Amino acid sequence: MYIGLPNPNQLIPLKKLHISKAGGTDLGFDVLFNPEKYVQTRQVQYSDKAGLSMDMPITQFSHGSAEILKFSLFFDSMTAGSEVGGAFGDRLKMEVNSKPPSILKFVDVSTYTEKVYKLMEIDPKLHVPPLLRLDWGSLHFTGHLVQCEQNFVRFNEKGIPVRAWLECTFRQFISNVGTKSLESPDTTKYRTVRQGDTLSGFAGREYGEAGRWREIAKANHMTNPRLLRSGDTIALPALK
Repeated sequence: MYIGLPNPNQLIPLKKLHISKAGGTDLGFDVLFNPEKYVQTRQVQYSDKAGLSMDMPITQFSHGSAEILKFSLFFDSMTAGSEVGGAFGDRLKMEVNSKPPSILKFVDVSTYTEKVYKLMEIDPKLHVPPLLRLDWGSLHFTGHLVQCEQNFVRFNEKGIPVRAWLECTFRQFISNVGTKSLESPDTTKYRTVRQGDTLSGFAGREYGEAGRWREIAKANHMTNPRLLRSGDTIALPALK
């Protein structure tokens, strides 16, 4: 007897990856089979700017990027409704699966794949594809399905697909609410020098104090603040 532990002879249903439309009353659906793995990717972009009297360019942070989530989903209507996926209603649509595959009246596997594939269609009320919520274990992801490739790999004798793979790519949704302005005084910025520009002029426009031109000169390693050349890039340091 096991006290406080599950019965070892009883199968515990697996927690399925659940996909739903975010921010609404849509209950969503569970995938037929969980993915074997998923891959999350993020990138940040940098650019090089020519500095004043410098041999090496100044590396400037440009922007970050939304997270990308990728995984493969397996669909097989020959086993739909078993302990690994599907619903009781699916089992009622199928013949006894002890018969050879060629004579079974399998459910068209696109019945399941279309639930995912159609998530890229435009919502007539929002005029954009729906924002999605993906939940599975510790994974909680909000974003859009941006690419989905259907691969049908097995068919019955009538040409109805009964097995498929979906290669799915989701892009994270990032709201602009609460984001920090990149033009704030506490962020280092870069400007292109134009004819007639001066360090005191940059200081006056950026900091509201023309007398802070010395901080700009120091940040750019300038010994002569009058040597500004049109087309050069100048760094405007963050205020301290």
